[in-house]
Amino acid sequence: MPQSRKNSPARLDPRKPLVFSILDLGRSPGSEHSQTRTVPAPAYVQAGLAGVPEGADMPLSVRMEAVSEGVLVTATATAPVTAECARCLEPVQQQVDVTLQELFGYAAEDGPDAADGYALQGDLLDLEPALHDALVLALPLAPLCREDCPGLCVECGALLAQAGPDHGHAPAIDPRWAGLQQRSGSGPDGPGEPVDD
Repeated sequence: MPQSRKNSPARLDPRKPLVFSILDLGRSPGSEHSQTRTVPAPAYVQAGLAGVPEGADMPLSVRMEAVSEGVLVTATATAPVTAECARCLEPVQQQVDVTLQELFGYAAEDGPDAADGYALQGDLLDLEPALHDALVLALPLAPLCREDCPGLCVECGALLAQAGPDHGHAPAIDPRWAGLQQRSGSGPDGPGEPVDD
């Protein structure tokens, strides 16, 4: 969720990898500045069975464009994803490509009627919250090791991909009917001799 302009945090550290300076951009609408760098993945990028390891290297390309309300940022990033297959629970390694476009408003335009959104802090722009949100939304909710993954056996939990087509179990007997089965003498292999009382 975008941070409120009214509750801006402490001064940003310009040495952080996801903090960008807008000094080269200026405030003239239409001016543009681009940067490409490799940054560590933000913390807590997790959704269901998939997540991006904290600190993993991510190539990031950022284009900043000055507009009258602030700075329009367009960014693309590629992040490694570690997950578990939703069908067989085997480890899955993938990558996700995200593109985001957000407006960072000038801090001087804050006021009681200011809408929630991302804000510049002086001449610095913190891309981490916006990138975090874009990564979480891009994660697969049900990752698969392969599209035709057969999953696990519902009886014994064996991997059906390794068990083969001959894997199976005898028909399960409902315990409520076990007494009737013993009385009639029938078993899973068919009818047997009736039991005398």
